[in-house]
Amino acid sequence: MVEYRIGQAAVLLGVSSDTVRRWVDAGRITATIGAGGRRHFSGTDLAKLAIELAGDQTPDHPRAQSARNRFVGIVTKVVMDKVVAQVEIQAGPHRFVSLITREAVDELGLAPGVIVDAVVKATNVGVEIPAQF
Repeated sequence: MVEYRIGQAAVLLGVSSDTVRRWVDAGRITATIGAGGRRHFSGTDLAKLAIELAGDQTPDHPRAQSARNRFVGIVTKVVMDKVVAQVEIQAGPHRFVSLITREAVDELGLAPGVIVDAVVKATNVGVEIPAQF
């Protein structure tokens, strides 16, 4: 299972570390206490909360964007068959669905809770693992 520290969880959810701490205290998200007393969060739990926080995906004021965009997000779902895989990513309020090979999913170790970059050009969404997070 993939786990993240409180600062990483805050970045993924688009909130401050203090907000994440308050959500833990309020029971909105579960944290485990790791070595040194630090809080850790399940990637799967973060993926579920990211979807909840995203809410309605219809923007009030659509805007034009460049054809080359990169969004840091968290994998929320992976569906695979023998050759192709569908990877769903939540990046803040943005939901991306990428169709890539099963081989790529296996090589990248993609699963719910894994941090990825959704790289968008035209109608294609590529998936990359960031160098460090």
